[in-house]
Amino acid sequence: MSTVFSAEGFRALRTSWILLALAVLAAVAVGVGGHWITERDKREGGASDKRVREARTRLDGARRERDNLAESAEVFRALVERGILQDERRLDLVELVAELRRRHGLLSLDYDIAPQRPLPGSTFGSVDVLSSRVKLRARALHEGDLLAFIEELAHSPRGLYPVDRCVMKRIADDAPTTLRPRVEAECSAEWITLKEKKGAGRAG
Repeated sequence: MSTVFSAEGFRALRTSWILLALAVLAAVAVGVGGHWITERDKREGGASDKRVREARTRLDGARRERDNLAESAEVFRALVERGILQDERRLDLVELVAELRRRHGLLSLDYDIAPQRPLPGSTFGSVDVLSSRVKLRARALHEGDLLAFIEELAHSPRGLYPVDRCVMKRIADDAPTTLRPRVEAECSAEWITLKEKKGAGRAG
């Protein structure tokens, strides 16, 4: 058995062994440090991505809110132009339906206006939304006359009268050559007005 290294040989190479050990430790430290940096970057990258996503969500929400407010303001402006931000004046409705009856040649028109009440399901901070239920019963020679009357009432620029129910039927006529009603419609609409709440818009 031969001896490869002697004690003197080890002592002679001691400096080299120390350098080798330091190199190994440095390599291990670099590996561990690189792994730690990589994991840190991943964590920070994930946190950064999360912050970016949250910021984008907030921005999208702000844009939607801005658009909704703009749309609401436009709708409110259009409603005010139609004269609904005022007290209910029943004479206005009487004159309107009389005018529409003449314009569309209705042979008869009866209607009933219920007492005014808050419109169910509508709550706003500065205005009260009020409504009166309007029931109409109209007769005409042609169904086109009734449809035109209902359409113009629902889209009148002189108020807000959404029609939510309308039943039309033909009337039996034993003498079709005479000028008698051939069709009849029974409809229900809401007459909507807005009223500013007391104290709304006033300071103090």
